[in-house]
Amino acid sequence: MVKASGKRKQRIKWSKLYTFSCLNPRTTDNDAPNQQLLGQPGFSRVVFCNQPELHKIKPQKYPSNYVSTTKYNFMTFLPRALFEQFRRVANLYFLLGAALSIPKLAPFSPASMITPLVFVVGISMLKEAIEDWSRFLQDMDVNSRKVKVHSRNGSFVEKTWKELSVGDVVKVNKNENFPSDLLLLSSSYEDGVCYVETMNLDGETNLKLKRSLEATLSLDDDVEYTKFQATIHCEDPNPNLYSFVGNLEFNNGTYPLSPTQILLRDSKLRNTEYVYGVVIFSGPDAKAVRNSTRSPSKRSRVERRLDYLIYVLFLLLVMISVVNSIGSALVLKSEAAMWWYLRLQENADSPLNPSKPVTSFFLQFVRSLILYGYLIPISLYVSIEVVKVLQAMLINKDMRMYDELSGKAVEARTSNINEELGQVEMILSDKTGTLTCNQMEFRKCSIEGISYGGEINEVDLAASRRMNVDVERYRISIDGSDSTGESIEMFEYSVAEADAKQAVLGCDHAIENSDIEHRRIPASGKEPNIKGFNFRDDRLMDKMWIHGSNVHDMIMFFRVMALCHTGIPVEDGNSKRLKYEAESPEEVTFLIAAQEFGFKFCQRTQSVMFLQELEPSSGIEVKREYKLLNLLEFNSARKRMSVIVSNEAGEIFLFCKGADNIIFDRLADNGRIYQQATTAHLSNYAEDGLRTMLFAYKKIEVVEYESWNTLFTKAKATVGTEREELLEHASEMIEKYLFLLGAVAVEDKLQKGVPECIDKLAQAGLKIWLLTGDKRETAMNIGFACSLLRHDMKQFHLVLSKEAESSHQLKAVEEDILSQIRNSYQEIVKGNKKDVPSALIVDGKAMEVALRSEISNQFLQLAVMCDSVICCRVSPKQKALIARLVKEYTGKTTLAIGDGANDVGMIQEADIGVGISGMEGMQAVMASDFSLPQFYFLERLLIVHGHWCYKRISKMILYFMYKNVAFGLTLFYNEIYSNFSGDDLYDDWYMVLFNVLLTSLPVIALGVLEQDVSADVCLQFPALYQQGQRNICFSWKRIFGWILNATLSSVAIFTVTIYIFSPAALRQDGKVADLAHIGTIMYTCVIWTVNCQIALIVTHFTWITHVLIWGSILCWYIFLVLYGMLPPEHSQGGFHILIEAIGTAPMYWIVTFLVVVVTLLPYFIFSIIQRSFYPMDDQVIQEIKYGRTDVSNKPMWLREQQNSRKRTQIGFSARVDAKIRHLKERLRRTKK
Repeated sequence: MVKASGKRKQRIKWSKLYTFSCLNPRTTDNDAPNQQLLGQPGFSRVVFCNQPELHKIKPQKYPSNYVSTTKYNFMTFLPRALFEQFRRVANLYFLLGAALSIPKLAPFSPASMITPLVFVVGISMLKEAIEDWSRFLQDMDVNSRKVKVHSRNGSFVEKTWKELSVGDVVKVNKNENFPSDLLLLSSSYEDGVCYVETMNLDGETNLKLKRSLEATLSLDDDVEYTKFQATIHCEDPNPNLYSFVGNLEFNNGTYPLSPTQILLRDSKLRNTEYVYGVVIFSGPDAKAVRNSTRSPSKRSRVERRLDYLIYVLFLLLVMISVVNSIGSALVLKSEAAMWWYLRLQENADSPLNPSKPVTSFFLQFVRSLILYGYLIPISLYVSIEVVKVLQAMLINKDMRMYDELSGKAVEARTSNINEELGQVEMILSDKTGTLTCNQMEFRKCSIEGISYGGEINEVDLAASRRMNVDVERYRISIDGSDSTGESIEMFEYSVAEADAKQAVLGCDHAIENSDIEHRRIPASGKEPNIKGFNFRDDRLMDKMWIHGSNVHDMIMFFRVMALCHTGIPVEDGNSKRLKYEAESPEEVTFLIAAQEFGFKFCQRTQSVMFLQELEPSSGIEVKREYKLLNLLEFNSARKRMSVIVSNEAGEIFLFCKGADNIIFDRLADNGRIYQQATTAHLSNYAEDGLRTMLFAYKKIEVVEYESWNTLFTKAKATVGTEREELLEHASEMIEKYLFLLGAVAVEDKLQKGVPECIDKLAQAGLKIWLLTGDKRETAMNIGFACSLLRHDMKQFHLVLSKEAESSHQLKAVEEDILSQIRNSYQEIVKGNKKDVPSALIVDGKAMEVALRSEISNQFLQLAVMCDSVICCRVSPKQKALIARLVKEYTGKTTLAIGDGANDVGMIQEADIGVGISGMEGMQAVMASDFSLPQFYFLERLLIVHGHWCYKRISKMILYFMYKNVAFGLTLFYNEIYSNFSGDDLYDDWYMVLFNVLLTSLPVIALGVLEQDVSADVCLQFPALYQQGQRNICFSWKRIFGWILNATLSSVAIFTVTIYIFSPAALRQDGKVADLAHIGTIMYTCVIWTVNCQIALIVTHFTWITHVLIWGSILCWYIFLVLYGMLPPEHSQGGFHILIEAIGTAPMYWIVTFLVVVVTLLPYFIFSIIQRSFYPMDDQVIQEIKYGRTDVSNKPMWLREQQNSRKRTQIGFSARVDAKIRHLKERLRRTKK
């Protein structure tokens, strides 16, 4: 049957079945001006079909099909990477210092200045190279895909995508992606039709129909291309996905081309065995690639603020250097005469030359800039790079972000912006493939005014638990019978209250028996596991519907479901059930549901459809034949689809399905029996986020049909601009006086955990915008499903009015949109005073106008005030523009997440780009900063890892600044104390090792392992995430607080050390401490102080943290011993300094301990006061956890969780809160 079905499928001529212009080539007056543009600038491309060698030479030389998403290549890596490194202010400073050290203006050797700079810059460049290499490998994966290409002798051979050239003829098979932009020549269908899935380009799940020119229909076999040659004249490469201007010169004829014949790169062939096409645009010229942008270089807000911090420290450095230089000049001028023993005037190059005070001033200034350069830590950047790489590795290894189904895990593709994950305030999300699974499921239906499959949804269950009651759904029929269909569904509060509620309502409502109600849900173990069918109601399943009171209408309902479509049956070899291929996933879902209800669509030919129906009287399946007379297909303007069929008895029926407002307007007076009940059911289905559609039918008399068909055939044969109008008029004539049968509700299945993830993100204070290429109704359904919309929200729709759109005047269109924006803004301002939630839904055409510079600020002002924003029918360029404008207007950290090529621009434009590594290609992942296998992992990525990374990097930078300022200021104090003599307090190797070895490892542990609270607590208290949004941990207040702490520490270290050892002997034999001894003792105090300070900062100790902190102190003593063992000419003042000099003096150890206590005491006291009287949220939770109050007092712990939640207007919790308010209000009214 598979082969037979395939042959039938090839013989079907869809162009003969379809009515409207989606498949019919238009020859209108509007096409003439476009054709005249050919050959002019912008329309000068010439393609020689099947002659790719002609495109290897100018002027028709075009780029290859190789596509790259990398930031660098072999030639540009060195200059661009160096530019990126020296964009950092600190690196520029140290480059200057290294240059000045060469002519011996610095107090240190050139090697000690140049080596750290080369090391830091080299490490950073190596990291950039590794990350870009990863992008290169993914590019290779795409460029190495295979496609069949004509080899000039009638045979097709496999080549990689990157080997394709313009003019090549390719053969693409079913379910394969198109390797470049192609001109469709022919397909496996006789009339050259093919189905294309463009979800990767525009996010739409509906398949698009493409049709080749009739002139190329004969090219339907490999051998036909042996002598095939043609020439295409067309537009130049551009990013417009929905337009194409060109013509084909073939067999001495010229044929106009349109977008109907163009197959775009990254779209996929569906429901068609194969197509032939010729490459028009390759590689970077392809429209999809033109819609993408180069990988930008992104920097986090913390890093950008770090630049300003460097400016502050540099200003401090300059001030200290100026003070030092002025002091040195004054001392030289006033006291130099008394320094005859120093012979300063004999050394003309000395910075301390009394005869040249001005020169000495400048030389001393340069020397001071380099000497106090430790205020600006060069190793900070390399430490940050190392920490970020390790953070990225921990993110990648988090097993709670591993998807077992796909075998994929989260991947941090760049580590530059880890901390930015903790400061996100705006999320811009794609819909298809990101929030949804690209799967439709049949969930509910309403037949004869009775709802089926209506189990209680999650919102109602959660509301009932919160109210501590049992919610049961009752159908209370107005006259006590189901047959009338005039029923309403209500939520009652308990079984025991049912009679009381009836009395309160004041009417004798009949309540259905509980055992009948229980039959809705099948017993455990009997639930079907059928893809596309998630329906539970025993009243319809297992042939139970045949026992209903009005079987005729049920039969007609199922026939509409089984016949009104464009699907094709495909046998499933492993099952008795058929599978289906159709133009839209909804149609596939309806066919699967019809099959389960006993109406199996099993075969179709050009004019006949076969159903295997369940006969109600006998319960036996019977195969029936329906002749397909006419097909009036669905499109966005009609919003309905109809088929006209005749059964075996010769009766003619019109079966119609469509949007509720469209069908309701076309019902006969006697066809509205079920309208009231169906309308109520539609409202309930929509609240559950389900897509709904109405089914209706009418019987047509033969005479009426023949009369109409004559008119319709004439309209269909018309050529010209009036064709569309005539066809629409004809369809309006027949699609009226319908009889309503009911409604269906299908679910665009959300990915696992999407509603819960959105709820948690909303509680964390994030706003979520939905940007999709889908139509408005579909986007709104998903909005309700994932709780971005609620029915009690005030919805503002930004849509072009018909008058403004028909005027074709830009000014009128702008005024229309601006007026809507102003009116909506005023209503929102009024609503905010009453705490009314609001949502903005924007159509694509309106969005195009709203994003123009004259209006964009007003639009963004309105959008930012709304609780939820949904943008429909947006193009990839519009997505990227929205991301950029939102980022610039709000100044907030913006995250964009998507899964397709249409999301690449948005992902690259946002501060953080996240790609979903789904089933539809890897373009979004390749352009992203982070990739996730599922959307719901975003919750853990932001709320856990983002929060940790932000606090880790913030603490790390503040501590780094603290230790270097404290260390550097001791040098300055020594200059003052020694009358600006210029003597070095510390040995050169002490200076080098301070940041390289003795204090670098603990700070890396802090940046990688620190946790203020555990991952579970982060998820239980999502409000903790707002610390990053408010930038609490890296605010200027905190920065200057740490600078003050460093200043106090340096003063304590220097004064205590100097004033204890200066007037007294170091050892018992009376020997005093010289400069080398004082420097070593003070350096010891610094090492102890800064390492003990980090121990006070850390809240999450591990064995690694302990080893690195205390091990760093131990390393200092080991170094002193080893350094002291070197010969004096190498160790100089450090020769045996620990073993024979300071180490044997008890005062050395006592002073070290005393200095550490005195230095850290202010911070310790401040921490106690702050935690006791002004605690932060995470500190309160720490006290509860460490005191185990969460275990001993569970209610208090739960209360704290509830109190910490940000009150939101979107998300699952917000819907539950709204439902509870609604139920309480309803109960209050009922009791009255």
